[in-house]
Parts: sequence; structure tokens; C-alpha cells
Amino acid sequence: MVQVLDSHDVKTTCAYCGVGCGIIARVENDEIVSVRGDEDHPANFGRLCAKGMSLHETMGQKHRILHPQIDGKRASWDTAIKKIADKFRTVIEEHGPESVAFYVSGQCLTEDYYVANKLMKGYVGAANIDTNSRLCMASSVVGHKRAFGSDTVPGCYEDLELADVIILVGSNMAWCHPVLYQRILAAKKTRPNMKIIVVDPRETASCDMADLHIPLTSGSDIALFQGLFNALDTDGVRDLDFVNVHTNGYSEAAKASVSFDIKRVSRETGVDANTLKSFYDLVKASPKTVTVYSQGVNQAVDGTDKVNAIINTHLLTGRIGKPGSGPFSITGQPNAMGGREVGGLANQLASHFDLAQSKDRDIVQNYWNAPTMAQSSGYMAVELFDAIHRGDVKAVWIMATNPVVSMPDADHVREALEKCELVVVSDLYDNTDTVKCADIILPATGWGEKDGTITNSERCISRQRAVISALGESRHDWQAMCDVAIQMGWADAFAFENPAEIFEEYAGLCALDNNGSRDLDLSGLCGIGQDGYDTLAPVQWPIDKMGKSQARLFADGLFFTADRKAKFVIAQKSEKRESEQYPFTLNTGRIRDQWHTMTRTGRAVRLSQHITEPFIDIHPDDARAADIYEDEITAVQSVHGQILVRARLTKRQAKGSVFVPMHWTDAHTANGRVDKLVTPNVDPFSGQPAFKSTLVNVTRFKTVWYGFAIFAEGITPHLNAPYWTRSVVDGGEQVELAGIEIPNDWADYAGDMCGNPDNTEVLVYKEEREGVFRTAYFKDDKLVFTLFIAPEPISLSRTWTVEQLKNTHSGMSRYTLLAGRAGDDVPDKGAIICACLGVGVNQILEAIQTGASTVDAVGECTGAGTNCGSCRSDISHLLQQNTHVEANQ
Repeated sequence: MVQVLDSHDVKTTCAYCGVGCGIIARVENDEIVSVRGDEDHPANFGRLCAKGMSLHETMGQKHRILHPQIDGKRASWDTAIKKIADKFRTVIEEHGPESVAFYVSGQCLTEDYYVANKLMKGYVGAANIDTNSRLCMASSVVGHKRAFGSDTVPGCYEDLELADVIILVGSNMAWCHPVLYQRILAAKKTRPNMKIIVVDPRETASCDMADLHIPLTSGSDIALFQGLFNALDTDGVRDLDFVNVHTNGYSEAAKASVSFDIKRVSRETGVDANTLKSFYDLVKASPKTVTVYSQGVNQAVDGTDKVNAIINTHLLTGRIGKPGSGPFSITGQPNAMGGREVGGLANQLASHFDLAQSKDRDIVQNYWNAPTMAQSSGYMAVELFDAIHRGDVKAVWIMATNPVVSMPDADHVREALEKCELVVVSDLYDNTDTVKCADIILPATGWGEKDGTITNSERCISRQRAVISALGESRHDWQAMCDVAIQMGWADAFAFENPAEIFEEYAGLCALDNNGSRDLDLSGLCGIGQDGYDTLAPVQWPIDKMGKSQARLFADGLFFTADRKAKFVIAQKSEKRESEQYPFTLNTGRIRDQWHTMTRTGRAVRLSQHITEPFIDIHPDDARAADIYEDEITAVQSVHGQILVRARLTKRQAKGSVFVPMHWTDAHTANGRVDKLVTPNVDPFSGQPAFKSTLVNVTRFKTVWYGFAIFAEGITPHLNAPYWTRSVVDGGEQVELAGIEIPNDWADYAGDMCGNPDNTEVLVYKEEREGVFRTAYFKDDKLVFTLFIAPEPISLSRTWTVEQLKNTHSGMSRYTLLAGRAGDDVPDKGAIICACLGVGVNQILEAIQTGASTVDAVGECTGAGTNCGSCRSDISHLLQQNTHVEANQ
């Protein structure tokens, strides 16, 4: 019988950053076999980054939660739902509605978010629902509301292509939003006079293609933009007609900025006067200026004021609501914007109604036919876990996020959850740090299985469609919450049968009493029905009753304050903290190919090749003073604890500060959760934590041996070392190790690591005097385990060695493997530089040696840098190190 292959394409949306790229998933027999960019989607026009290209590689059943669990034992959905509902009801009766909470995520779809907010704020009657978007965009929300009267992103992605000057502030867009960055570079190639300015203490990948880098002292953004305001105002580069008719507070703002001359700004930012003058002159001369800002602005104790300092410069010049101009907040998560729309934060109400206004609360309560309504803001993220720790919140439901890794003072968060009477976690995988704290685990659907909408950074609503069937007993988050609500007696309000019904209710609330009085208007989507929902194409809000969408807001000079005027907000900078015991400022953030806490990207082989370990970037002068050398294991301490990471010495890192990525968890490393070090200081207006200003000390971790190991699939690593980190490879895992004590017998140590698998042949090489030990285990002609030990960081070709898992081995080839590098007659691509196409450093160097003298020329030879472009910075550095010509970008 001939088997008929069911093959079809489904248009959906990426699950990662706030760019919101469209994806076409190829499905064969209920399995996603490939993804590609959607050429018709207005966010990416077919482009995808390496993370998006690898989405289908992150799926599968490994570590997948397939059924509910209670106290570690399998349970039915009915039993789990009843237990959650009964406990919530009991806690509410005994301690009030404020004793329960939800902590959700920008990974939730808008429909999930809507149900969560309706349930918590309208039926439980408390506002104790917050989201991990509090960690990334809350300061932008408050800055927008203070200036515009609403949480409105004024512009659109097209503005980035139309601008004459783009200022990237606290945004390493080349790595964190690479598709948008490639759109900018494509525009710059067409219009070479376009200028890119990067404002960042670090010399990031985004700086490599910038016309000007402003390496300001960490935390001094307000001084920089107060100085820019003063320069624009003093030199008459202002739109007084706009200011006088459409704004309030100009005189006070001008007075507050007048003392910020170049000398003062130079002193406070550490930027030389000539660089500042170049910056000011470029902005003065360019009416089409877009200021793009992200976590480097928001994640600060004065993040909201930084946002308003940026917005002030656009209000002063009238550069807002016009093509190619405006302040532009780029969100970190795919649906951070959607969450904000439906009241995902503890101080918000759905559909941009105002939780602080009794009239708005009444409107929403009546629309929901809710028995009660939250009357004030609930606990924000840091406050929430403090309240759990104190015992004020006794039951919490966590969905699609991993706060034991991502929250500041993360060990405190773990302690809070361990003390909590009931912790419910809805997630996909059983190996996350937060799932391990759960009393009840619910199997959730993930990307490819979920069905709903998301909203990206330019207010574009897109469908994230279910592409394949849900694994096991997984349910959508909105379904699980509706089940609990029904069990608690609220069946009529939560009788949703599909996400289309939820979306219609949400759109109706957005349209309610909205004749332009609120920015969020979905009138044109009311009543679209199931068919309209299924076929919904990407569309930007607001959408009026005629279905007309609006790309830019405020072009008419009308804002959403009471008098329809924008407001200048005087920004106040925070005081810089110093400590002799902790002399460095810790900055945390993302790396190129990983995402948040690696629960998804950590499963993809191609995303684990570029950077395989947690690291610390430190200036060589600071490293020298601390007796730290390249690739050594380094201890980073704050008042909250210590982590161990690999040292990377680089002059791209400013003296006095260090950078450590945020991604590694206890599932991937022995001690690399950097957020356990972060002090939980928050912005007083937004409640957003300051992830980029913790004071730390950095010392050498006195290791006496280093190791590198490879485990084939089916061999379980048993890791016993103070430092280890693991990452997936094709056919197994690779592990880096280091220790402070030498075992009695390395052969025994190796056997314990791999579990002494049966029927294996063991090959050993050692130089005891030099401290060198190497071993390899073979089963038949296949490598199943190998370990390399040396007294210094291991030097070998990791890419080639890992590839040996796929090869057969006999005779001398086994001894070659113990050498850790290929022979002269065998190609070795070297460390992976281009994750999209799997191009290694040796391949790029060969192209350079044979005449490729530009990044584009290297791309023509190897393909590297021709897809998402986020590796172009690495290629540029290789060119600079290996040629005497300037790398043409």
C-alpha cells in the first residue's frame, strides 16, 4: 500500500523577540519539517534570524511535560483543576483575594493574557497578575503614559528605513533584533548618507556598522539626553509652533536642561566633547531622526525618566508622528505588546482602560458582568515574589516563564516558591528551574501548537497559528484557566470554546465607548467570526470601524491626555553607587543565538555552537589587575551570591564594568545563573528591576584542571565538578568542566562520568607529569564518550571532535580522535561563526586568505553573513585581524 504524504504550509508568527516575524511552516504528517520567512509579512518580508530558522528544531518529546502532575505524581486534568480551584477558593475565603496571584509571560498569546486578566481582576477581584514583561518594558509603558497619556508606540518599522539618523540607545539590535537591524542596513546601503549612532557603554556588534559610537558611562543616559535637549533648544532646533499648540511643560523642561552644557555632559557621561558635538550636530541637522531604545534604557532604577528624557527631545523638535521620525521602544518578547493591550501588568486594565480611574473600572466590570473588580494596582514582579516569601500571597500560578532564573535575586525567588502553600506551573518542559518548585504541573501547548494572536513592537497584530497537534495531554493556557474559573463557579463568563471567541470579546471591549478617546481601537475587527479570525492577515492598530489601519499616531498633534496635549517630563537621574568591596558594575543581557532561559533555544544544535558557555567580558586592564587570564574560570560575586563563568578579555568592554549573559540555568551549568547576583532595585514609577547596575567583585577561581567531554545520545552525563556547562550537539552533548582538586584516578573519574556503559572498548592516553589525560569509549565502531583533561584551558578543535560522533572509528582513527584535531588531509571548519548556515572560522579565514577582503566578499565565498546578518560583526573582526584593509560593511 502506498503511503500518502500529507504536506502543506501554514503561515504563523515567530515565538521569539518583539519584531514579530512572519513564518511559513512546512508540515509533513503532523510534524514541522522546516520553516522559512514569510515574504508577505510586513515585519520581515521573508527574512529570519538563526533563532527563527531553528524553531522546528526545538520541538520534540525530550523533557516534554505530557500530563498533569500533583506532588510529582501523574494526575488527571479533572483532579488537577479541582485541586487548584479548591485551594484558590479556600485561600481567598480565608485571606482575601490579594492572597492569590498569577505570574505570566510575553510568551503567552493575547487570548491567554485576556482570560488571565478577566479571571484575576474581574472575578477573583485583585490585580495580582504581573508578567515577565515587567522585567523588560514596564518603564516604557509608564514613560509613554506620562508623555502621551497612553501606552502608545507612535511609529512603525518603515520609519527605520526612512530616517536620516537612527539612534540606538541601550539596544544591541544586531544580536537582539537582527531582522530589524538588517532592514536598517539594507536601507543604509540604498541611502549611504543615513547615519547610525549607537549609545551603549559596551562596544557591541551593533557598533561595527555604526557611524558613531557613544560609549557613555553606565547609567548616564539622562545626562546625555538632557544635554541633547539643551543643544537643540539653545541652537533653535525646535518646533515652537508644535510645542506651543500641542505640548505642556516646555518652559520647565528647558529650565531643567540649561545647565547640561557639553562640559557637564562630558564629565557625567565620560564621553569626550568632540564626540558629543558630533552627536548633537548630526541630530540637529536631521529632522528625520528615530531614537530606538530597549533594555539598556528600561532596566534601570531611573528607566522611566530615561524614556521621558528621550521623548522630550522629540517633542521639542516636533519629530513625532511623521515618517522617519519618533521615539521607538523595541520590545523584548513576541507578545509583550499584546500583554500590555489586555492589562497584563498589575497596574493596568484591559483594552487600555485605566485601572486607577473608577469610571474605567466600572465600564470594564459591566462589560465582563464581573461580580467584583480590582480597585488598585496589584503586586508588581519583585513585590510579588517578596509577598510570596512573606506568606502574604499563598497561592501562585506561573505560566510560560522561568522566574527562578530570570528574576533578580533569583535564589530569593526560589526560596519564596519553596515556602508557598501552592505553586502551579504551566510549562512545556520538566527540566526548568521553576518547574522543580511546583506542587502542580500542567502540560501547556507551545509554539506550533498554540492558536491565537500576538502584537509586535509596531502594534501589528499577527496570527500565531496551530501548525501541528498538541503533544500528550497538553492544553492551551486559556483553556486551563477557563477550566479553573468554571470549577470556581464562573462558567458563564468563561465558556469560551476557541480563541476566536476570546478575541471577539477583547475587540469588543477595545471598541466600547471608543470614538478616538483611546489609542487602542479594534472596532474594525469586531464581529470577524471564526472564518475572519482564521484568515486574519497582519494588521496594525488602531483599526477604525471601516477597517482602516493607522501606521503612525500623533501626526495630528493630538495625544491621549485630558487636554489632548503631550507633556514634557523632567527627568531625574539616579545617584551612582560605589563600593570598595564590589568595584565593578555588572551588566546582563542576551547573546546572539540564545533566548531568555534557554528552555527552547537550548534544545537546538545550531544555536548552541556559537557560544557554548556562560562568560564574563572584562577589559584586559581590569583582568590583569585581578590576575585573570583568557579562558580561565572566573568567580563573580555580589552581596547575593557567586557564580562561575569563563573569562573573555576584550577592549570592547569598558573599564570598571563587566558583562555576563542572562541565559544559563541550573539545567545547563553548575553555577551560572547570573540573575541570582542581581540586586532587586526597581524603578519607583514602573517597578522594573535594574538588571544592568549591580555592584560585583571579580576574582580568579583557582582551578587546577580543565576538561572537555562529549557524550553520545543515550549516555547520561554524571557531572561532578565545581564548574561545568553542557550544550547539545548533533548526536549528543558536549560538556566543559573545571575543578580545584585532582581526582585519585582519572580513569575512574571518566568511568563515573559516563556511567561505565556496557560492551565498550576504552582507549586511554595520559602524561601524568604534565597533568594530561584523554580517554575515548567506543561501542562497536561508534564513539560514545570522550574526555580531555589538562592543567590549562583545553585547546582542541571542538567542532571537529564533536563531528566524530557521526563517524565510524577503527584502527588509527581512534588515536587521531584522541589528538583532538583533524589531520592535515581532513577539512576542519573550526568554531561556528554563522549559525544560520553552519559556517566555521576556518572556512572564513580560508576565504580571506584567498582574497575576500570585505564582509560581503566573505559572504559570496562561504554564505556566512548572508541570511540574518548577525554574524557580520564577527566576520568583520576576523577581517581586521587578518588583513590590512578596512572591512567594508
